[in-house]
Amino acid sequence: MNTKIWLSSPHMGTNEFKNVKEAFDTNWIAPLGPHVDGFERDLADFLGEGVHVAALSSGTAALHLALIMLGVKAGDEVICQSMTFSASANPIAYQGAIPVFVDSEERTWNMSPDLLELAIQDRMRKGKKPKAIIVVHLYGMPAEMDRIMAIADRFEIPVVEDAAEALGSTYKGRKLGTFGAMSLLSFNGNKIITTSGGGALVSNNEAYIKQARFLATQARDAAPHYQHAQIGYNYRMSNVCAAIGRGQMDVLADRIMQRRANYDFYQAALSAIRGIRFAEEADENYYSNRWLSTVLVDDSQGISREAIRLALEQENIESRPLWKPMHLQPVFEGTPFYGDGTSERLFDKGLCLPSGSNMTDEERERVACCMKACFAQ
Repeated sequence: MNTKIWLSSPHMGTNEFKNVKEAFDTNWIAPLGPHVDGFERDLADFLGEGVHVAALSSGTAALHLALIMLGVKAGDEVICQSMTFSASANPIAYQGAIPVFVDSEERTWNMSPDLLELAIQDRMRKGKKPKAIIVVHLYGMPAEMDRIMAIADRFEIPVVEDAAEALGSTYKGRKLGTFGAMSLLSFNGNKIITTSGGGALVSNNEAYIKQARFLATQARDAAPHYQHAQIGYNYRMSNVCAAIGRGQMDVLADRIMQRRANYDFYQAALSAIRGIRFAEEADENYYSNRWLSTVLVDDSQGISREAIRLALEQENIESRPLWKPMHLQPVFEGTPFYGDGTSERLFDKGLCLPSGSNMTDEERERVACCMKACFAQ
């Protein structure tokens, strides 16, 4: 059998092991430590815009803390992009709040500003002003941030950016993760850089970041004994994971270039096939890190998305449908949804192709050849 081609596997550089060894040699094998501080500085310097960063155990933890600090409580409503991974919505449920899902628009596949405005107006007519808006930059593609932020500002609702998939992407030259009141990053094993597991909370408001660090270390008050005036969480990143992250930051620019090269290859190799359409950057204002290269499959040409996925699987090549929209998930059945069918159409036709920054030319050719063979039948 052919060797496995993974969808998006970790890709180590040269400094990660050195940094981890240093953590072991200095016995900083604990949550917090010099590499955590350094990783936070590295991320803040990379993102710019005067942001502050708290390194945490996951992007989900970062979003949970963001909602806590925005005062989201049981019975509140939080608007969330429907087409996303469940981690964008689960922290709403952690707080006992109610997600209000908003559909995507065709250009970026992210939250539709028109439907966002409709949702806010309708919820307010029903006496429920949303406490926050969670917008996701899907697969590294920037959302329409100017319009979304203008709507949020007009209704005075804070925005939390889910930039878990979008480290290094920009909108109008500005790094994603620097637009909202807070934003989150993910360093899971399949992300553009990884700390094995981990995430970060980002904000221009230093008070948010200081509070996040406090809550993430069990909300221990300043006292010689263990004293707690509020509920805390075990959400801080370990010094060992941060050591990996610092080495990954050294190669982030290369990883973005390599991911974008995957997309360019697929587009050149497959764009002549009538049944395949690529997720292109809408205009010069949108710059995607191309975390995953994605296509839409037009089944009117005689081949479906699922047929291609199965053909790739037969060749030991991992691919994946686009995220199943949250409003279709059994766990969120009955929650409010404002949509026009866009995310459902994308889910039915969309496929994520292998996109690791460590893919070889031979592996990319295998993927392209298999897909061409599907349409040649």
